[in-house]
Amino acid sequence: MRQTRLVIAVLVLAALLTAIPAVAATKTYQVTGPVLEVSDTMIAVQKGKDRWEIARDASTKVTGDLKVGAKVTIEYRMTATAVEAKAAPAAKKTK
Repeated sequence: MRQTRLVIAVLVLAALLTAIPAVAATKTYQVTGPVLEVSDTMIAVQKGKDRWEIARDASTKVTGDLKVGAKVTIEYRMTATAVEAKAAPAAKKTK
């Protein structure tokens, strides 16, 4: 019984240590500018001449008063949600 608990504890620890580098390896980016629009699911900021819309959810940490016109710096990550791979074109035959 005691040996089983030790094996389970070691497996749990190994799983946690394996997952930590994957999370830490995800690169973060920043965008800074005035807020154009705010909703529960999105923050839009002006970056130069471009409008950037960054998705947000209940877990997004907000410090300060987030409102239209405020200058903000948003830290975000880019994560693929779907990938569709197409076959490479066939090589042309030479004479």
